[in-house]
Formats: sequence, structure tokens, C-alpha cells
Amino acid sequence: MMKPDSKLEKEALQRWSNKITKEHLISTVWRINAALGKPQDPWKVDGRGKPIRDENGGLIANEGVVYLAGAYGGWKLEQMSKGGGSRDLSSTGYVPKRQLYELAQMYLLGLETRNGNS
Repeated sequence: MMKPDSKLEKEALQRWSNKITKEHLISTVWRINAALGKPQDPWKVDGRGKPIRDENGGLIANEGVVYLAGAYGGWKLEQMSKGGGSRDLSSTGYVPKRQLYELAQMYLLGLETRNGNS
């Protein structure tokens, strides 16, 4: 590996050498839900954290809550729909943690700007 020559190259190398973990993604998702004024759980829960069920025994969705979904070695942001379904909020499918982290940070910045918190 070549040694970085300029301060800018060193900063870029440092930025990209920091590993993004699942905890980084979870923290960002928590901040997104807070900016949206939504709870953190995709499903409604009681005061003890136990899922609340409807009359048919199904879980009740917290509409609009953003959560992290992982499969195939990648990650994506999903948002709960009223009926319990979800949509791919990131519109990327499953991607590496770093790529999703960058997308989630941009989404959060947009929310904070809209809310006047930037």
C-alpha cells in the first residue's frame, strides 16, 4: 500500500479505514426514528417491552418506524407500513455496512435539515 502524501489523502485514508459496525447502523437508525418522532420498535409493545397483539393474534405495526434488515451478507433500511408490511427505504437492496451507513447519514441529515436541527 502506498503511503499517503498529502493531508487530504491522510484524512481520506483515516475515514475509510474506520470499520463501520452494526452498532453504528443501529445508532443511526435510532436517530432517524427520533427525527421522525417515531418509537424505536417496529411492532407495538407494552410497558414491559412485550409485543401487543391484535384480536387475531397478529403483531401490530408501528407505522413509519425505520429499522435495519440484514440478509445475504448485506444491510438495508426498511420502513414499516400500516398493515405490517414494509418498504425498502434505501432503495438499494442489501448493501455493505459502510454503504448503508453513508446513505443513512444522508437521510438523517435531510430529516434534521427539514426539522431545523442541522
